[in-house]
Amino acid sequence: MKKGFSLPLWVAGAAKSAVKKLIGIPCEDYEFIKIPKDKNLIKINVHSSGLINGGSHALAITFVDSGLDLDLTQNLEIWTIASIEQTHQKNDKLLNQINIIPGFGVGIHQQTSEICISQFAKEILVKNLQDIIPEGYKLNLEITFPNGKFLAERTSNQSFGIVDGLSIIGTSAETFSSASPDQLESAKAQLKKIISNEFCETIIFVIGENGLDLAKSHNTKLPIIKVGNWIGPLLVYAALQKIKTIILFGYHGKLIKLAGGIFHTHNHLADARIEILIYLAVKEEVPTKIIKQLSQENTVEDAFLLLESFNISMANNLWNKLSDSVEKRSMEYVNRYTKTDMQVAAITFDKKREARWSGNNGKDYISIFKDP
Repeated sequence: MKKGFSLPLWVAGAAKSAVKKLIGIPCEDYEFIKIPKDKNLIKINVHSSGLINGGSHALAITFVDSGLDLDLTQNLEIWTIASIEQTHQKNDKLLNQINIIPGFGVGIHQQTSEICISQFAKEILVKNLQDIIPEGYKLNLEITFPNGKFLAERTSNQSFGIVDGLSIIGTSAETFSSASPDQLESAKAQLKKIISNEFCETIIFVIGENGLDLAKSHNTKLPIIKVGNWIGPLLVYAALQKIKTIILFGYHGKLIKLAGGIFHTHNHLADARIEILIYLAVKEEVPTKIIKQLSQENTVEDAFLLLESFNISMANNLWNKLSDSVEKRSMEYVNRYTKTDMQVAAITFDKKREARWSGNNGKDYISIFKDP
């Protein structure tokens, strides 16, 4: 299987090298990175490191090697600038020892201006830096992606309220191509492992990295599998394994393809999201003048905002119908290959990462993804 290492590991490699350079620990052109709950060390190459600003700061640079041809972050240049300051307060939480600063090209949440970074990425930084931060000191770590702002224009980050650059949302050490058949085999292996350890009647399939991060943040006890783009074949495999309910959880811009009967969802193979939305809008008797405007929008999110500005109730109804269509088309797909009593429940979230809509089956599960 073609694989590499995710963005958080390359950030950690640069950060560790910068801190070591700052405090005078000898550096190599690589760093061994520790992974939470894993005994293995991963070797991350470091391009360069050195002292700057009269020796008060240190800069280290890495280049991402994700191993994936279609990965947006492949060969992404990462700068980390480290400095330390003495503190007289005892920090009970290890993360308080590290002040993570979003530099140029790193995504921030539009509403809060806080860096957009996953819990996994934070844990990687803590695990690899806590032992080398001098006692009684706090680390200031500025992360910069020189080309991040440009690359972010090719993502759906802004739809989630993430601006100014790329988010650091990796949730695992290794990367796998979501379009490769190997990704399907990996997801099947995860599903088989879950079943062999303890049979679960209900499993969550998440669509996309944002979906995975959001699902994990709600601490659901249900097993979660990131399915990549091979959604259709994996649904069939789940049915053959006698799973009773699959919850499909994802951003509406991802799940909408299933509503149109597209069950391998990589953009390089098929993309008809606006066309599918127009079809659903016609079925729901949205006024013709609005449908014409929808056809001119570039993204599903823009189309949703247009609908919402016209009539919020109509917009929500259409998105619930979309989720319902995802459920129906998914079962039609599965039933082509096997007879099953399995149920598919679809739940979609919006740009604010709030679970908003569901199909008829999803109504029973949407509370799992809502804050108390």
